[in-house]
Amino acid sequence: MLTLTSGAVQVIRTVTANPELPPETGIRIASGVNGSQTLSLSVAPAPEAGDEIVEEEGARVYLEPGAAELLQDKTLDAQVDPQGDVAFTIGDSPGTPA
Repeated sequence: MLTLTSGAVQVIRTVTANPELPPETGIRIASGVNGSQTLSLSVAPAPEAGDEIVEEEGARVYLEPGAAELLQDKTLDAQVDPQGDVAFTIGDSPGTPA
């Protein structure tokens, strides 16, 4: 299952903390079409049917089934640069064989 770093948890909680958004708002990761390993990330008000839900310390990530398969042994991290732009990165989970 996808794991979240503390940086990812902080960024996701900040992005989804808008009081005008539903309380179950999270980040949704979807895979590309036709088996592509391209991933897209968006803010989602709730999971879609079939999504896997990863929740840690109030940060919610909804994984479309194809994305869940691609990311099953990965870690999601996030950083904010000095201009306020967010960059999400995906890496191997600690303890994953190389």
